[in-house]
Amino acid sequence: MTTTLAGCLGGGGDDGLTIGHLAPTDNPLGIGSTRTAEMAVEELNEDGGFNGEEAELITRDTRTDPAEAQNVTEELIQQENVNLLIGTFNSETTQSILDLTAEFDVPFMITGSAAPSLITDSVGSDYEEYKNIFRVGPINSDFQAESIADYCTYLNDRHDWSRVAFLRDQAEWTTPFGDQIPDLLSERGLDLVYEDALSIEGTDFSPVMSDINDSDADFVLRFFAHIDGGDMLTRWHEGQYEFGIEGVHVSGMLPSYNEAYSGAATYETTSQSGAAGVAPITERTESFVSDYASRYQDEAEPPIRAPMYMGFNTYDGISVFKEVVDGIGTTNTRDNLDDFVDEMLGVDFTGVAGQVSFYGEDADYPHDVQEERGDDGTVTNYPVTQWVSETELECVYPEQHRTAEHQMPPWMQ
Repeated sequence: MTTTLAGCLGGGGDDGLTIGHLAPTDNPLGIGSTRTAEMAVEELNEDGGFNGEEAELITRDTRTDPAEAQNVTEELIQQENVNLLIGTFNSETTQSILDLTAEFDVPFMITGSAAPSLITDSVGSDYEEYKNIFRVGPINSDFQAESIADYCTYLNDRHDWSRVAFLRDQAEWTTPFGDQIPDLLSERGLDLVYEDALSIEGTDFSPVMSDINDSDADFVLRFFAHIDGGDMLTRWHEGQYEFGIEGVHVSGMLPSYNEAYSGAATYETTSQSGAAGVAPITERTESFVSDYASRYQDEAEPPIRAPMYMGFNTYDGISVFKEVVDGIGTTNTRDNLDDFVDEMLGVDFTGVAGQVSFYGEDADYPHDVQEERGDDGTVTNYPVTQWVSETELECVYPEQHRTAEHQMPPWMQ
């Protein structure tokens, strides 16, 4: 797939400015990221361009396949001479192209992958070699684990839920959850009564649901990005199991997801960048979602309401890129990488998903997006949404973004 948006206002590099976008373009998450990349480039081109130059956007399909990601990334770098690479979803695919982007000094903004190792094993281990790499969002899995553990405290305060069953994908991005969640829950006075890591190749939820039920858990804390939890949710509703389903479920972020499963996702929650646009995370969030819906409403049934989380981060990343090249006075980023990096480290940008700023060279997560914290020290830029009807979402956490209190399934009341 190729999207080309180009023109010339003058003031750019000799070969023109080209942005390469990487995503699984047959996946709803990748579709949303592609659309928001198009939105950002068109809007910014119309608003004076990038240091006075219009950008060409080229999207390539990674298919969540590391080998394919390497092929299309090499093409974008060697043949298209991109000045920025942005995107990528699953952490394994992202990991496969880090060396390639570093070899050619191409700025790379990660907008869909959350594994901390993407930063700690690259920029954190050899700064000079990998200084081209930044992560725009979501916050990494270490901070996600902390944020979700604090959310569990909210559930305990609201519903007296203290017994937790813990499920996760067997994948790179969930490794920090497996390492940290047990201790984080214990520190908060919560009991871990069941734990399992599920194969992303296919899961029979019947024995899983039975085991969780036997554990007498108050709720399931699950982290699914590769697994579609639709079968689990259907069994949950039909069997009226006496536990809530909480945590992260990437498939459940699809705006039409609950309709597709005839309401089976009602009362489940998921954390997601931008809170799916149902809360004014910043002053820019609601207008962004409205513009997105207006632009793409005729392209899908049921109507488009918002992109999934990666789309929020991709839109913010391209907006940050404009601010940075305007600041350094050139779009020739590959020949001016040090200037680009210095300018990136000074960014404090109000995006549609939240405030965007990056950790410096000496931090634990250099060039990673910084978490935001409230007055009580809890992480606030990983909001939790809940399906409250077949078509309606609310933001239930944290307090400053809350549009409704968390609802317990009626059969549990």
